[in-house]
Amino acid sequence: MNSLLITGGAGFIGTNLVHHLAAVTDHRIVVLDALTYSGDLSGIGPLIKSGRIEFIEGDVAAPETVTHVFARHQVDRVIHLAAESHVDRSIADAEQFLRTNITGTYVLLEAARAAWPDKDPATTRFVHVSTDEVFGDLGAQDAPFGANDRYRPSSPYAASKASSDHLARAWQRTYGLPVMVTHCGNNYGPWQFPEKLIPLMILNAKDGAELPVYGDGRQIRDWIHVDDHCSALRYVLERGTPGHTYLIGANCERTNIGLVEQICDRVDQALQRPAGSARALIRHINDRPGHDQRYAVDASTTHALGWRAAHTPETAMAGVIEWYLDHDRWCENIRSGEYRGWYRSQYSS
Repeated sequence: MNSLLITGGAGFIGTNLVHHLAAVTDHRIVVLDALTYSGDLSGIGPLIKSGRIEFIEGDVAAPETVTHVFARHQVDRVIHLAAESHVDRSIADAEQFLRTNITGTYVLLEAARAAWPDKDPATTRFVHVSTDEVFGDLGAQDAPFGANDRYRPSSPYAASKASSDHLARAWQRTYGLPVMVTHCGNNYGPWQFPEKLIPLMILNAKDGAELPVYGDGRQIRDWIHVDDHCSALRYVLERGTPGHTYLIGANCERTNIGLVEQICDRVDQALQRPAGSARALIRHINDRPGHDQRYAVDASTTHALGWRAAHTPETAMAGVIEWYLDHDRWCENIRSGEYRGWYRSQYSS
């Protein structure tokens, strides 16, 4: 039985990944999360209370904490999700992104190197989870990003992730650490922090509030349901080859405005409101500085492991909207900030 450390396991993707792996594997799962503004224990709280997973509140950039976690839990596998990830926040203040995303990755790599002297990929594995944003902007006619494409990060967030990717690959090349790097498109699904595009549009449409869309909204993103991303990460963890890069995508390129309009129509249907009610709330605002026009990924590297995405926005969005409408209390707790103190007192140790 492997001892698997998931960093950032109280975040959006982390919460879904913890549930996925707890259900389909027998790994001993340890979650390390600093519970910053987007860390929320309510999603994994039942798994903590049942004893299926162990939760540790701690900073991935703190060497003493990370070293202790490796030693105490005899960690032999890592999925590294912990990151500051909101582009707007990185533009306003990049410092925390550099600390968490770059220094945190360095600390984790060094802890793994010290703990795994044999570096046997049959027993030790390190999955470094990155983003398609490190590749920069795609033209309308360009082929999707591939594993060997050069980096052209546009935002401080993307630059910090690009830096952490280079560290991960350097530790694999120099020290033989069994590292694999993944790049994924835009995720959507349950437990996503409400300032992100899809939950923000759902909740604002429900409340009759304005729906802010950057620029003309024609920016294109490659959308993937978080359940598909989680299953892909499991395939990489179990079947991937150290030193390789795996791109994870669902081949679902959609414009932001098209996605927002789809959400509007489905919210109106769910709430039995007149057609067009939510669309009337759309407001185009000044575009974000350095806003990339298009992202898309070629997922053939992950397809080669036997993985395929099972969802599209058209098949999955109704369920996502229903989840947010059914979890109104959770959304209000997140928006108000009440979740931070209460859930920490309930679940952390």
